[in-house]
Amino acid sequence: MTSRLSLALLEINNLAPSFMVADQCSKTADVRILGIESADGQGQCIKLVGNVAAVTAAAERGVELARRMGSFGLYSIMAAPLEVTLQLADPKPVISPLLGSSDNRKPRENAMAMTNALGLLETQGLVAALHATDDMLKASNVTLAGKEKIGAAYVTIMIRGDVAAVQTAIEVGKQTVERLGGKLILADVIARPHADLASLLP
Repeated sequence: MTSRLSLALLEINNLAPSFMVADQCSKTADVRILGIESADGQGQCIKLVGNVAAVTAAAERGVELARRMGSFGLYSIMAAPLEVTLQLADPKPVISPLLGSSDNRKPRENAMAMTNALGLLETQGLVAALHATDDMLKASNVTLAGKEKIGAAYVTIMIRGDVAAVQTAIEVGKQTVERLGGKLILADVIARPHADLASLLP
């Protein structure tokens, strides 16, 4: 990495909202997602690199979206950070044996572009998440893309399919979580995920 790059750090509560924000940031300006790092709980740090104007525009738009979704969001811009700071912001992922997931979601090289819509359902509590997943897969022609845990009982379920099918499934999942009395964090659809976001997904 070169010191001419600027670094934007966005702190967003929960994983599903951070995926939505990262997608929006990538679509707003010419930035590259360095990764999304978990603080072993709600807080997720989205790291963007690009020129200072681009990362600022992307970060502002991302935090605005987070707040519209009812999530916490803040950002900081480092213009031309030191190389040691960039290395600190881009650590190797560590797998949590407790959660069975990585603390730092980094773009995979040669990741295939995602042509399907992405549905995100995040709950606090595993019972509602698993029951909702079963109902979503039965209700619509979608496939399970992954399950991620970030600690504090937060679970994010990801599904893929065409836009209408994913929208139907996510609505069913949302209704299931509410019927079971689970805590719904986010239930939303990204119709056309940006390639940078797709490279972070399972």
